[in-house]
Amino acid sequence: MHPSAHDVEAPSLLEALRSGTAQLHVALEKRLPFFSPRLDADWYGRLLAAYYGFYNPMESRLYDSALIPVGFDQTLRVKTPTLHSDLIALGLANPAIVALPLCPSLPPLGTPAACLGVLYVLEGATLGGQVLRREMARRLALDTSNGGAFLNVYGAETGRRWKDFLDYLGHVPLDDLGRQQAADAACATFRCFEQWLDSQEVLL
Repeated sequence: MHPSAHDVEAPSLLEALRSGTAQLHVALEKRLPFFSPRLDADWYGRLLAAYYGFYNPMESRLYDSALIPVGFDQTLRVKTPTLHSDLIALGLANPAIVALPLCPSLPPLGTPAACLGVLYVLEGATLGGQVLRREMARRLALDTSNGGAFLNVYGAETGRRWKDFLDYLGHVPLDDLGRQQAADAACATFRCFEQWLDSQEVLL
């Protein structure tokens, strides 16, 4: 049986995203403080506030762009409300959350392919969250009720939703330029996120 065009395209888009972001991904992971012996509840709270400051404008711009290729269920996958409820659980009042600084420098989102690149980073983070969730439960006694819900945003659905997302990626027809736009946007997302977290002084 000959593979269909989609079967041929799917790994190449995913491969472009994976290989294009690998170095930036590893560099950011090394600077995140989740496994630092110095991480305490206060640092975790500041880190989560910084995540909110990135995800809030990022998701707003992404979902308002009307450029996400059809088939992505954003109501199922939006993460800002979970960050908001975590911050409430950690003791921040709503006015304080509204007053949190928001990231002013976001990746460009001018094409459907660029949207896919950003989504790849945001969706991929949910897998890493599973490891972080266990560490935060052990170290800071955090769970979904007291400030750790974002790290387990999809719960038992995490693996399936990632597979569904990869399947979705594989069915968006992109040419070489599109794949490059997606990879560039994914890289820009990592860079913007790291620079933002750095500016908020929450990284190692």
